[in-house]
Amino acid sequence: MRIHRIVAGMAAAALAAPGATAQELVIRGGTVHTLAGPAIPNGAVLIRDGKIAAVGATVAATPGATVLDATGKHVYPGLFDAITQLGLTEIGAVDVTNDLTELGTFNPHLLGATAVHPASEHIPVARANGVTHAVAAPGVRTGGIGGQGSLVNLDGWTVEEMLVAPSVGMMLDWPTIQTRAFGFGAAAQGERSYRDAKRQYDARVDSLEAWFDAARQYHHAVGAGTTVPRDLRLEAFGPVLEGALPLLVTANTTRAILDAVTFADSQKVRLVILGGREAWKVADTLAARRVPVILGRTAALPASENEGYDEKYAQPGRLHAAGVTFAISTFNASDSRTVPYEAGFAVPYGLPEEEALRAITVYPAQILGVGDQLGTIEPGKIANLIVTDGNPLEIQTRVEHVVIAGRDVSLANKHQALYERYRGRPRR
Repeated sequence: MRIHRIVAGMAAAALAAPGATAQELVIRGGTVHTLAGPAIPNGAVLIRDGKIAAVGATVAATPGATVLDATGKHVYPGLFDAITQLGLTEIGAVDVTNDLTELGTFNPHLLGATAVHPASEHIPVARANGVTHAVAAPGVRTGGIGGQGSLVNLDGWTVEEMLVAPSVGMMLDWPTIQTRAFGFGAAAQGERSYRDAKRQYDARVDSLEAWFDAARQYHHAVGAGTTVPRDLRLEAFGPVLEGALPLLVTANTTRAILDAVTFADSQKVRLVILGGREAWKVADTLAARRVPVILGRTAALPASENEGYDEKYAQPGRLHAAGVTFAISTFNASDSRTVPYEAGFAVPYGLPEEEALRAITVYPAQILGVGDQLGTIEPGKIANLIVTDGNPLEIQTRVEHVVIAGRDVSLANKHQALYERYRGRPRR
């Protein structure tokens, strides 16, 4: 015990000593792409206590501060994968490694952060390619509410260390009209009538409306001082009803997107469309209503025989031209590392290069209500940055440093370890 006290005292003294710079980092010599103004050649970024303290051609640092030499390199804001399964799943085919979707159709009170596994192998893989923060989004059953997405930094021993925002939005899956029967054996064959499919669709929409009505009545009663039994599920709707949190609605077809917009208008809540496969077809409506979209991967096969091979590549450019605010995400765990390329693939199909970069940095932060904390390199924001040898949208670019909450974190990951292992295998 005496030894422990001595060691603890020495550590405290070292941290308190004048000139101690464990919490101060300076990135110097690189071209700083702030995304809040012109790039700064041979610029510098001062980071103190996990936040950006100063940005410019020169910055005044404490003598002895840690210096990261970025001469000849580029400094960008950390990449933001807006909707992911990071930390919630490890191996899709091994059920015990998945904690994506809770039992029941309506779970608005659940937070994605409670299921995040910080030791997931997918996290360092994504981090090594420049992804510094992401939303761990719980799965949603058809026509239901899965819970709330949590924003986490991709570094930390515990969820508490990683957590940036417990909730950035309520996850909802918009119902669709399905006439094809799904299942095994005889249940997998044939189709049901459109009338039956429409009846099920209407019932699911009615159920959603009933939940919002019940939540509104609950909050009115609580606000009026009426004694009511506490209901965590109805209580969770409060920030959504008040406009503090958006409703994150998965909707891909034209009809589903428009129905979701109508529903959000009727409920007077903020809406963000997730997926949005056919969002470009209703871009004018989305722009007029100021409804943002978080698109899925661009490098994906057409969803139907009537969809053009280049439709997903071209959609970001089309939405940009129409004035729709959008972000690009992977909606995945193992593919999260590819988010810079998902944005980059849209550039040859009409999306300006800087807009592609903003779609994985600035815009997701703004859409999810954390634009005052992340997305650009500006004083006061969380120090999530990357140092690269080129444009992060290009596959040949190497990420050389990743700074998360002011720490230059390790780039070691399972992909790299396996590469080194098998590269050194005996040759016969």
